[in-house]
Amino acid sequence: MGGACSRKSDQRDNEEILHRGVSGKYCKSGSSKWLATSFSRPAIDIQLGRGNCPPLMDLCIRKICEDIDRYNTFSMLPRDISQQIFNELVYSQRLTDVSLKAFRDCAIQDLYLGEYPGVNDSWMDVISSQGPSLLSVDLSGSEVTDTGLLHLKDCTNLLALNFDYCDQISDRGLELISGLSNLTSLSFRRNNAITAKGMSAFANLVNLVKLDLERCPEIHGGLINLKGLSKLESLNLKCCNCITNDDMKPLSGLTNLKALQISCSKVTDVGITFLKGILFSSK
Repeated sequence: MGGACSRKSDQRDNEEILHRGVSGKYCKSGSSKWLATSFSRPAIDIQLGRGNCPPLMDLCIRKICEDIDRYNTFSMLPRDISQQIFNELVYSQRLTDVSLKAFRDCAIQDLYLGEYPGVNDSWMDVISSQGPSLLSVDLSGSEVTDTGLLHLKDCTNLLALNFDYCDQISDRGLELISGLSNLTSLSFRRNNAITAKGMSAFANLVNLVKLDLERCPEIHGGLINLKGLSKLESLNLKCCNCITNDDMKPLSGLTNLKALQISCSKVTDVGITFLKGILFSSK
């Protein structure tokens, strides 16, 4: 069910979506940093004479989370309330594969589960049950596989997906999400299973604004599939040491491209000449 406080999809900051989660696989501070930065929650200080009592809604949500095993479903609640309960469970690391089931058909918009323990294909059925309401999903560092991505086919309004460090997703997984044409932001950092052949799925994602393929070593020859992505503004190919000068040719027509990262690749000055007229920053 929807709630009165639902935000409009066009207000989404896609860059914030993708970088909200910090995986322990690529950050020394690990998932604790992700939990500390993903959700802002007011500090509770209700000791006598110190501070103000937190809002009643905050207290109720935290009480629900403490007693989460008592609840079978939150589908009757307004969407924004279900979202807050979900966020608090993740923040407090109380969310499990069992408590997740209470969020089936809640029409939640944003699911941030980057580097959250235990996330795998068995979670995808409930995640996908949010249907057209679902706008962003962060599953970075999870054990989700190609099979799990099949569940997302009906989440047609998805704007942002993060699969960084999901090394069990391959070309088949790309094919399964190729129908999500509303996507504006997509990230597959550090994936050895995505190849040039699988990148043909990107050709259908005509609304992509940001694509991150950092440390994907098998994508040489696949950038030709990006030539029709006229809205693309940011492309990260950093540490893709398979990328050569020839891979720059298909990018020459991407006139909206503002940021291109190609460090630690085989691109030379010759390759850069294909990018004349395109404003970009190489880092």
